[in-house]
Amino acid sequence: MKKQTQAIRIQAKRSHNREHSVPLYLTSSFTFEDSEQGRAIFAEEIPGNIYSRYQNPNVDEFVEKMCMLENAEAGLAFSTGMAAIFSSIAGLLKQGDHVVASSALFGSAIQILTKITAKWGIECTFVEGHDLQAWKAAIKDNTKFFFCESPSNPGLDLIDLAELAALKEGKDIILAVDNCFATPILQTPLDLGADLVIHSATKYIDGQGRVLGGVVCGKEKYITEIRFFARHTGPSLSPFNAWVLSKSLELLDLRMQKHAENALALAEALEGHPAIKTVKYPFLKSHPQYELAKKQMKYGGGILTLDIHGGFAKVQKLSQLLHIVSISPNLGDTRTILTHPASTTHSKISPEDRAAVGITDGLVRVAVGLEAIEDLKADFLNALNQL
Repeated sequence: MKKQTQAIRIQAKRSHNREHSVPLYLTSSFTFEDSEQGRAIFAEEIPGNIYSRYQNPNVDEFVEKMCMLENAEAGLAFSTGMAAIFSSIAGLLKQGDHVVASSALFGSAIQILTKITAKWGIECTFVEGHDLQAWKAAIKDNTKFFFCESPSNPGLDLIDLAELAALKEGKDIILAVDNCFATPILQTPLDLGADLVIHSATKYIDGQGRVLGGVVCGKEKYITEIRFFARHTGPSLSPFNAWVLSKSLELLDLRMQKHAENALALAEALEGHPAIKTVKYPFLKSHPQYELAKKQMKYGGGILTLDIHGGFAKVQKLSQLLHIVSISPNLGDTRTILTHPASTTHSKISPEDRAAVGITDGLVRVAVGLEAIEDLKADFLNALNQL
């Protein structure tokens, strides 16, 4: 059965009411037939729901769909994408362990690795993501975790995931890939050798900017360890948000095709405009890793970046001249969104570190939505022509 069909047809077990659409299980806890059943479920001798902090039918359905899409053995859902990242690191690592991470990461992920886990004696070395020799050179005897984004946020740098996975062969290293920008529709990192795939489900998985959520999928032995951490620390996904996210997955394939189609068309229309230094998009031939993008991804995704001449002053003017584009720190919405990373999502990172990953004062991230492409082109060109 094709994945698109499974994304629509996988559902929680139908109740005695014979509902067609899965109901909401808005309950904090579940009942037992008797004390013996309660004991057996708590002892994990038999399966069963206990408490919605541990599991819930709506959450289970969402996780099952995500594991199917990512070709994963197991998965776990969280209240946010950052909860998923933090729980994966905290649940798998201990004092004295070492992480190697791409320097091109979402701002909050960098804060976790430099300000939070560092207090617990977990060391992190950052490397340029595309430089596989740098990854190899950074490996120590106590290296336990590789972490990267591909494409990266916001610079759209790619990492050859199969080659990166090869570096951990024969070593006790877990490779975790943030697959938020690509989604499982564009690439499945587990098939390329990754051990874990992490998503902020708030973005494309939801697709309409409604709810928060996160998910980790991957090898069962690692998910089991993360589940222990999450069960006792409580970063659980609400049943309502899980219900929304599960329904959203029914259209993920169709949405990602259109996001990518619009993004490529907009990137091609804006490339070469005199108000722009550079346009970056994985499936533009001018992208430095175009060949890798074509090999590793099904489509180029829904994100492009523009480096505007004149820095923040011109970005500010652009944001005022656009009429149908939202100004927001989010992405993955049906509505096109413009973000200035240096002053928002990556503002807590030093100017030197931002510059090292290509985040200039003139860089804007454009999360291209599902509007008519003719309207998007006209809006951007009208605004850019006035800068």
